[in-house]
Amino acid sequence: MQKHTNKKKKTDTRTGKTAAKKKNSRSKRRKSSRVRQRNQSIFMSLMLLVIIVLIGWIIINRAGENGWSIGDFLHNSDTMVSDGEQSGTDNTDSSGGPEQWQKEGAPYIDVELLTPNEYSRPQIPIESVQYIAIHYTANPGATAIANRNYFENLATTHDTKVSSHFVVGLDGEVVQCIPTSEMSYATNSRNVDTLSIECCHPDETGKFNEATYDSAVKLSAWLCVRFGLTSENVIRHYDVTGKNCPKYYVENPDAWIQMKSDIAVQIDVDYGLQDVQ
Repeated sequence: MQKHTNKKKKTDTRTGKTAAKKKNSRSKRRKSSRVRQRNQSIFMSLMLLVIIVLIGWIIINRAGENGWSIGDFLHNSDTMVSDGEQSGTDNTDSSGGPEQWQKEGAPYIDVELLTPNEYSRPQIPIESVQYIAIHYTANPGATAIANRNYFENLATTHDTKVSSHFVVGLDGEVVQCIPTSEMSYATNSRNVDTLSIECCHPDETGKFNEATYDSAVKLSAWLCVRFGLTSENVIRHYDVTGKNCPKYYVENPDAWIQMKSDIAVQIDVDYGLQDVQ
C-alpha cells in the first residue's frame, strides 16, 4: 500500500512538470507570434514609406523633365505664364494655353522649353517681373528655332552662359525657351526681374522685318498686360549695359520711340480684348 502511494505521487509530479512545460511552450509561441506580428507591421510601414519616397522622387524627376519647378506653383496662375499652360495642350487652367493667349492679343507661341542646365536654363526663380527687354540675335538670317537650339546645346558645349525667354523669328514665329517664372541669361544685372525677347533679323543692320516687328510688338504688349506693366517698362539691352543691342534700335532712336509707341497702342488693344472676354 505504501509503495503504491509513493508511485502515484511520483506520477503526479511528472504530470505537473509536463503541464508546466506545455504552458511555457504556449506562452513562448504566443510571445513569438506577437513579435512576428510587430516585425511584420514595422516591415509594412517601412515598405509604405519607401513607396511614398519613390513616388515623390518620380514626380519630382518628371516635373524637372517637363520644365516644372516648385517656384512655378507659387505664382498666381492668372498673372504668371505657368508651365501647365506652356504644355501647348488643352487644360482647365484659367489662363489657358497658346490658343487662348492669341485671343488675348499674343502671337502664337511655340513652347519649346530648354532642358534645365546651368548654362542656359538655371531654373532660378524670378520673384517679380518688372521689365521686358528687347534684343537682337546678331546672327543675320538665323531662324528662331536655330537660336533656341543654340541655347539648348550650351548644356553640352559649355561655351558660355546665354539664353532668352522668347525668340521671335523671321516669319513672325515665336519660340518660348524658358518659363516666365524663371531667369534667363540675357540682360545682365536685370536678369533677376526681366523677361527677354531675342529678335531675328535678315541682315547686318539689325532691323527687324515686318513679320518679326509685328510679333515682337504683340508679344511685348501681351506680357506687359499679364504682368501689369506699361510700355515704359519695355527696355533695350542697351538701356541696361550700353551694349549696341538691339543694334538698329540703338543706332536709330526714333525707330525705338516708334516701337514703344506701337507697343503702347497694342497694350490698349489687349486690355480691350480682355474686357470682351
